[in-house]
Amino acid sequence: MSADFSLEYLGIENRNISRNLSRAKLYQEAILHEDGAAISNVGGLMLRSGEKTGRSPKDKRVVEVEGLTEDVWWGKVNKRFDPKNYEINRERAIDYFNAVQRLYVFDGFAGWAPEYRIKVRVICTRPYHALFMQNMLIRPTDQELGDFGKPDFTIMNAGKFPANRHTEQMSSKTSIALNFEANELCILGTEYAGEMKKGVFSVMHYLMPKQGVLSMHCSANEGDDGDVSLFFGLSGTGKTTLSADPHRHLIGDDEHCWSDNGVFNIEGGCYAKAIGLSAESEPEIFNAIRFGSVLENVVYDPKTHVVDFDDTSITQNTRVAYPIDFIDNAKIPCVGGHPKNIIFLTYDAFGVLPPISKLTSDQAMYHFISGYTAKVAGTEMGVDEPQATFSACFGDAFLVLHPARYAEMLAEKMQQHGAKAWLINTGMTGGAYGTGKRMSLKHTRAIIDAIHNGDLDDVATSEDPVFGVAIPNAVPGVPSDVLIPRDTWSDQAAFDAMAKKLAGLFQDNFEQYREGSSDAIAGAGPRI
Repeated sequence: MSADFSLEYLGIENRNISRNLSRAKLYQEAILHEDGAAISNVGGLMLRSGEKTGRSPKDKRVVEVEGLTEDVWWGKVNKRFDPKNYEINRERAIDYFNAVQRLYVFDGFAGWAPEYRIKVRVICTRPYHALFMQNMLIRPTDQELGDFGKPDFTIMNAGKFPANRHTEQMSSKTSIALNFEANELCILGTEYAGEMKKGVFSVMHYLMPKQGVLSMHCSANEGDDGDVSLFFGLSGTGKTTLSADPHRHLIGDDEHCWSDNGVFNIEGGCYAKAIGLSAESEPEIFNAIRFGSVLENVVYDPKTHVVDFDDTSITQNTRVAYPIDFIDNAKIPCVGGHPKNIIFLTYDAFGVLPPISKLTSDQAMYHFISGYTAKVAGTEMGVDEPQATFSACFGDAFLVLHPARYAEMLAEKMQQHGAKAWLINTGMTGGAYGTGKRMSLKHTRAIIDAIHNGDLDDVATSEDPVFGVAIPNAVPGVPSDVLIPRDTWSDQAAFDAMAKKLAGLFQDNFEQYREGSSDAIAGAGPRI
C-alpha cells in the first residue's frame, strides 16, 4: 500500500487500506478473513453474498438535486431521496469504514472507449467485493493506476452494515443510493456484489445520453468482416446463447454504449448465471471458471470442491464473474464499429409472435420501450397461462431517464448508420405453452445466420395483421410453414383470440410510457 494513498478526503481515517491487490493476494485475504471462502477444484474463488442473493430494486434511491436531476424518470424504478437522508446513510457507511480492521480499494474504468470512460473507485470491506469489481471493471495498467488521481465516481460498499430503517424514505435495512451531485453510490444492508455492477450501469445510463451516447442493456458480437450485431433480451430469451457464436467475436455480454465512433463495452468482465451450467451446454462460460473467477453462492462437494451447478438450495441466482479475456473469442479491446443489425429476442409463451420479423424504425422504438417476453407459471399438477413480462429497454431497473429518451436515440443511430432491426421469437410455435412446442434452436440459429449473411435484406415479406411487422416469406434453413404463426396453429380461431389478448397486454403496458413518447412510437404497436 502506497504511503501517500489516503481516503481522508472522504472522511475515512482508516489507514489499513489495500489498493488494487493482485488476484493471488485477494484470494489469500479472502481465505484468511472471509467466512466460508473456499477455492473450487478448477481454481475459482467461492463465496457467499450473505442474506441477499440478488438485487434489491425496491431499496434503490436517487438523490434529488435541484438543477441536476429534473430529467430523471421518477417512479417505481427511481425513487426520490432527500439529500439529508443520503447524508445520514453516507455518514453511517463512513463510520463503519473507520471501525473495521481493513479496507479494500479497487480503482478501474467503466467504458472501453478512452474518450468516454469514467474512473471508478470501489471502497469495500470484503476481498470478495474487491475481486468481483476487479473482474467487472476495466483493469488499469500500472501507469494508469499511478496517474489515476481522483475518481469520477465512487462506490462506498458498506453492505455488511445495515441502514437505519427509521430514516425517512427508507423501506428496509437495505439501501442502494445514487448521488449524481457527489458522484457516489452508497450501499448499506446488502452484500450482493451485483449491486455494484448495476450501480455503475445506472451511472452510465445517466451520464452517457447527456453526451449523445446511447447506453444499452445488450450483448454484442462482431463478424470477421467487422459487422457488429447487438442482442437485446430478458432472462431466458437466449441472449447469451445466441451472442456466444463461435464464428463471431464477443465484444461483451451485457452492457454497451453506442457513440458516434461505434460500440464499446462498459465492462471488463462477465457476470453469468451458473444454474445448470455444464461444459456441454455453455462451454465458453464453463471454461472461464478458473483462477481469478468468483463463484457466488454455489454448492460444492466439501471433499473435492467440485461445484454442483444444479444445486439451488442457496439460491436460484448462482453466479460466476470473470474477466472478459477468459473468453477465447473475446475481442480486446472491447470496441466495434456501428451495428449493422439490432436483434430483439423474446420468449413468447403465447405462441403468437413470428420466429422472425423485420421492424421499421418506429416499431423498433415501440418494441424497445416494451421489452417484452413471457414466462410460464408451472406446478406439478399442470401449467397455468403464460404471464407477460415487460421491461422497458430490456432493463428498466437500470434506467435513469425516461425510456423514450433511449428509444429515440436508438432510432436516430439506426437511421444514421443504416442498421436494421429484427424481432426474434425464441418461444412457442403451434400453440401456447402446454399445447405448442418451443422454437427449434437449430431454426433460430439459422435465422441469426441469415441476418448476418444478409440473406434477409431484400427478401419478400408479409405483414402480420395484428402486430404489423414484416415477416420474411423465406429464410434459408427454416421451413416456410413455421414462419407465419397463425398457420402453425391447428385451431386458428384460438390463435386469433390469443393474438388479440397479447396485443391488449402490449397496449395496456405501453400506457405508462405514452406520456413522453411520440405519436409515431405509440402508433407502431399492435392493432386490435
